[in-house]
Amino acid sequence: MTTNEKGFVPVMLTPFKENGSVDFEGLAALTECYLDAGARGLFANCQSSEMFELTPRERIQVIKQVLKTANGRVPVVAAGNFGDSIQHQARFIKTVYDTGVQAVIALTGLLAHKDESDTVLEQRITDLLALTGSIPLGFYECPVPYKRLLAPELLAKFAGTGRVIYHKDTCLDIERVGEKNRLCAGAPFFGLYDAYMVHAVASLRSGSAGLSCIQGNYFPELVVWLCSNYNKPRMEREVALVQQFFRDEMEVMHKDYPKSAKYYLWKKGMNISVFTRESGNGQVSYEIKNNMDQLERRCRDLADQISGVVIR
Repeated sequence: MTTNEKGFVPVMLTPFKENGSVDFEGLAALTECYLDAGARGLFANCQSSEMFELTPRERIQVIKQVLKTANGRVPVVAAGNFGDSIQHQARFIKTVYDTGVQAVIALTGLLAHKDESDTVLEQRITDLLALTGSIPLGFYECPVPYKRLLAPELLAKFAGTGRVIYHKDTCLDIERVGEKNRLCAGAPFFGLYDAYMVHAVASLRSGSAGLSCIQGNYFPELVVWLCSNYNKPRMEREVALVQQFFRDEMEVMHKDYPKSAKYYLWKKGMNISVFTRESGNGQVSYEIKNNMDQLERRCRDLADQISGVVIR
């Protein structure tokens, strides 16, 4: 993740069996799917993984399975600051790091309550760094339990320590993303990975290290292609088409997610169930099926207009 090349880091889904248990064979197959598409890293145990629906033991099992399948081919990061206090969060961070991940990601919404100030947040992060030794950390502005955005100056302060190497940004504001990249430009080992595909190209051009978006759970090859071609003058027309596609399809890919993404992958031939613990079942509505059928057709039409990408 410290390469100068832009990279796609998928926010990984967790496949479940129809009885609701974790499908580890499906998880291994899904991991290979991301890697075959060209992912440069993997974000396991995240919101897309339904991490809040997993037990602490399952979280560790899922992370270990991803690491086993990846087998050192790409770095793996995973969320880990679960617990009622910073002390409890630090202990689970150590447990996650012991699995072999490159960095443990802290959910900003678990570091301070919604009504607590940035001063409190800064102190909590300082305490967490002190309690976790030399473990590399990252931040994720996760929407659950609420979205806590990091001020660019605060992110730059902690990135400058060399301990914070990853940031999954969800602010949806390209000016703010640009400011974060500007202030963190000299931070060692640090990379900002943007979740918001509406401004993906602008984000990459502003200095973001890559993209970490739910759209990669539908079209990983297309996100990888954008990371590779976003700044090539000869590909300007194709890049604009791909960027517009992600803008146009934003709503349909977010609707009924992650079930819709699981169904889309199943349609493409992946042997996984569409069961989600959030819904408690593997039933797929007519609306989801219709939306995904139309999305697939539009994606195929797009692929015919751009070079160097094969949509599986």
